[in-house]
Amino acid sequence: MYIFYSFLLFLSFFIYIPMYFLRIKLIRRERLFLRERLGFRLPGKKDKKPSLWIHAVSVGEVLSLQNLIKKIKERHPDWTIYFSTLTNTGMRVAKEKLVDADFIFFIPLDFTFIIRKFLNVLEPDVFVLAESEFWPNLLREAKRKTDSVLLINGRISPQSFKRYFRFKSFSKKILKNIDLFLVQTENDKEKLEKIGVNPAEVKVVSNLKCEVNLPLLTEGELLSLKKNLSIQETKKIIVAGSTRKGEEKKLLVAYTKARSKREDLLLIIAPRHPERFDEVEKICQDFPFKAIKRTHVSPETQWDILVLDTIGELAQFYALCDAAFIGGSLVPWGGQNLLEPAFYGKPVFFGPHMENFSFLAEKFVQSGGARIVYKEKDLVNMFLMKNDKFFKKMGKRAKEALNSLKGATEKTLKAIESFMAES
Repeated sequence: MYIFYSFLLFLSFFIYIPMYFLRIKLIRRERLFLRERLGFRLPGKKDKKPSLWIHAVSVGEVLSLQNLIKKIKERHPDWTIYFSTLTNTGMRVAKEKLVDADFIFFIPLDFTFIIRKFLNVLEPDVFVLAESEFWPNLLREAKRKTDSVLLINGRISPQSFKRYFRFKSFSKKILKNIDLFLVQTENDKEKLEKIGVNPAEVKVVSNLKCEVNLPLLTEGELLSLKKNLSIQETKKIIVAGSTRKGEEKKLLVAYTKARSKREDLLLIIAPRHPERFDEVEKICQDFPFKAIKRTHVSPETQWDILVLDTIGELAQFYALCDAAFIGGSLVPWGGQNLLEPAFYGKPVFFGPHMENFSFLAEKFVQSGGARIVYKEKDLVNMFLMKNDKFFKKMGKRAKEALNSLKGATEKTLKAIESFMAES
C-alpha cells in the first residue's frame, strides 16, 4: 500500500504539485520555498536537549497551538521545540505568533528520503501532529525514528471520514503509527474507532482552539481603531469573516435590503483566501455602495463596505464589531472557526453548513450565543439588529459557552510531558 501511495505521490510531483506551486507563484505571487520543502535548508540540531517536533497545517491550526507552545516553554525551558507548517500564510503567522518555538520551517514533501533527512538531522524525541494532517510517509518514518507519535486537537471532518472509511485498510495502517489520539469530541472518537483505531488509544479532551487568548482592546484602543478606519461611533458594524466564493453576493443582497431600512450599518468582509481580495472588491462594486479595501482606507475615507485585504487582523475587527457572521457556512464548505468573535463577547451567526465545526456550532446555538441563518430573510434580520439588548445577551452567552469549553491545553500538555518522560 505504501509503495502504491508513493508511486501516486511521485506522479503528482510531475502533474499536480507543479500546478499547485504555479498557483502560488502566479496567482498569489508568493515564494515557493521549494528548497526548504525538499530539505536543503534544515534547522540544525545544536545540542542533545530533549526535543519535540510539532506540525500544524495553516493559520487556524497554528493559532490554536500558540497557548500550548507557550506553556510548554514555561514549564520546560530546556526543551527544543521544532515547529513546521504547510502553507505560506501559516508560516507568516507562525513566525509572528509562536515566539516560543526554537525553529520554524516548512513541512517536507511526503517522500520517504526527504522525511528521513529531516528526522535524522532534527532527532526529535516525540512527534506531535495537530488536527488531521495524516501524511502516510511522514507518520511511518516518525514512528520509526522517534519514541512516540501523538495527535493533538484531533478532528475528523465528515468528508475526511468518508475518504478514510472508503480506504479503511490503508487508513488503519497509517493511523497505527500514532500512539495516542487526543480528539475534540466524542463524535471524532467514534469516527476513529469505526476506521479501526483502538478505543484505548483515543481520549476526548475538548478543542485547543477554545483556549483563545487574544489581545483585549481597551475602549480607547477601539475608538482609535475606528477613527483610523473612518468609522463613526454611531455606526453598527457587521463582520463577515473567512467568506468563500458564492457567499459574498448573498450577504450583499441582504445588506442592501437592510440598508434600505437602516442607514447606520457598515459591512466588513474578510475573504478566506488572499487571492480573492480583488474578486470580492469587484463583486461589492456591483452594489450601490462605496466599497474599499482595508489597505486603501484613511481617517478621511467614507465607505459602506470594507474588504479586509490583510492577514492577521480579523480578530481585532471582531473586537470592534456588533455582530459576526462566520463564512464557509452559506455554501457547502463546512464552516470556519467561530471562537474569536465569541472571545470578544459578540453574537455569532452562520449558515447551515457548519459540518467541520458541528459540535461547536451546536453548543453555541444551544447556549443562545449563536444563530443559524437559513435564508435571505434571516440574513436581513441579522443585519438589521432590531433589538440591541438581545444582541448583547447573545454575545454574553457566546462568551460563557466558550469559557465552558476550556481545559484542553492542560490535558494536552500532560500527555506530551508523559511521552517526553518515557523517551
